[in-house]
Amino acid sequence: MREKFRRFMTGRYGVDQLSRAYLMIVLVLLVIALFFRRAVPVLDLVALLLLGYTYYRIFSRDISKMYAQNQKYLNFRYKLTVRWNNAKKRFAQRREYRFFRCPKCRQRVRVPRGRGKICITCPKCREEFIKRS
Repeated sequence: MREKFRRFMTGRYGVDQLSRAYLMIVLVLLVIALFFRRAVPVLDLVALLLLGYTYYRIFSRDISKMYAQNQKYLNFRYKLTVRWNNAKKRFAQRREYRFFRCPKCRQRVRVPRGRGKICITCPKCREEFIKRS
């Protein structure tokens, strides 16, 4: 049986990170639908349609298209992770530093707290602006 499945999957795309994410969304939607059946009756249908599309992706022979979709998802997830990690770092440093945006190029600039009014020079565009730290 394993060999038959292996031969069936030859030339097909298979499971990737986007498919796993879709399966997790389907699971969450089905659990929510289980508890709120009367409030949101459409959730079952949405979950089943997403499950069908996920299996379509897994068994697809258009490997280049599925690969491109997965790369877009991975880029989006990477950007989200970087943004989240930067927000965590800023939150951890909020007692020692203040964060400002350069009025010209919107670059984020970190300055120490408690220095009074200071002249801040943007490291990217060399714009000078005055803020209270």
